[in-house]
Amino acid sequence: MIRVAPIEPVVLQQHAQNVSSMHSTRTFLVGAPHPNLKQLRRFDERMAANLDGLAVADDAAKPVCMEGLEQPTAGAVFVATIRALESSDDTWLQQVLTLTGLTPTLRGGVVAAFGWAERQRLQGVVRELLNSSDGTDRCVGIAACSIHRVDPALGPARRLEDPDSLVRARAYRTAGELGKREFLSRLGSAACDEDPVCQFWAAWSAVLLGDRQAALGLLQALALQDGPYRARAFAVALAAMPERAGHEYLRPLAQDPTLLQWLIRGVGIVGDPTYIPWLLGHMAEARLARLAGESFTFITGLDLSRPPFERARPNDFESGPTDDPADENVALDEDEGLPWSEVGRVQAWWNQNGGRFATGVRHFMGAPVTREHCIEVLKTGYQRQRIAAAYHLCMLNPGQTLFEWRAPAWRQQRLLAGMT
Repeated sequence: MIRVAPIEPVVLQQHAQNVSSMHSTRTFLVGAPHPNLKQLRRFDERMAANLDGLAVADDAAKPVCMEGLEQPTAGAVFVATIRALESSDDTWLQQVLTLTGLTPTLRGGVVAAFGWAERQRLQGVVRELLNSSDGTDRCVGIAACSIHRVDPALGPARRLEDPDSLVRARAYRTAGELGKREFLSRLGSAACDEDPVCQFWAAWSAVLLGDRQAALGLLQALALQDGPYRARAFAVALAAMPERAGHEYLRPLAQDPTLLQWLIRGVGIVGDPTYIPWLLGHMAEARLARLAGESFTFITGLDLSRPPFERARPNDFESGPTDDPADENVALDEDEGLPWSEVGRVQAWWNQNGGRFATGVRHFMGAPVTREHCIEVLKTGYQRQRIAAAYHLCMLNPGQTLFEWRAPAWRQQRLLAGMT
């Protein structure tokens, strides 16, 4: 009889810590400007290998995972939820759900774990959550269905009328992600929901589903206000607007120097090559160079991270957190991962190639926006480009399921293999 040596707790602790840390990194990567799907898959495979180390240990891994919940983080919650699902330990899973409660960051770890797990692991578990009397449970159940693009009975179970605003907001979001156009009028009225989070997700989904009137107007207004959903509102609103309307929407931003970064982002979404000379001018300014370069790429498709267009970071440029404990600026550099470009070489490329870009026509990654082109960007582009491609596909065909760019990379690749 072959005896299997017990796995040392220190090894299990290392696996758990690795996954917890990698979850935080992955949360950043799926919305970052620099990884593509192949790179994301390599990262996902490393994370899966650490999860396999915990799975091999089975019950012996539970105490280690529970230790991580003594001072819980989203990553520790992610690890514990995955192990609870894989071991079919309903009691443990309920302990994790109770712990997370209404804390959004911790709940995000639970939802990410449900999204990471394969659907067969969730059968029965999600049904119990959807039927729970607890609003947090119902919210997680709806989110799990939505991430796997399964209808959580939005209509029959009256999810859009749930008395809990947290659940309603997730249901509104799910209607848009699943392409449920039959709920368009309900979402229109929900945009007047007294809860501001519900208002946003109702309007966001309604615009994805084809509303170009009241819901689009609400998103346009939200995109000009500080708040947690401003960037989403800005991206979806501009993608939904015809080019001329996009120009008019951006015009007032040009009058306010504090909105210059939003203006630069916006011209990349509107996609009119008319803006290229203006972008090239801002690519020469260190503070705006990378952001302007990203918008240049969104229009032209030119990869500025490749020779001969990329250059080294300027020695005197500082951004984001510093080593100075007295520095109160702890925000991450939102342009981290974007390339620095040799403006002269980019200008020379544009001089040679600009003639093939028709002004007044929305371009995205070097071509007019078509279904085939957006699918190709989903296959080969970087993450921020892939997110934009997913939105464009919904704008082209309201009612289409929104592609899930946060799913494990191998699942995304399977889905893309069947898209033409």
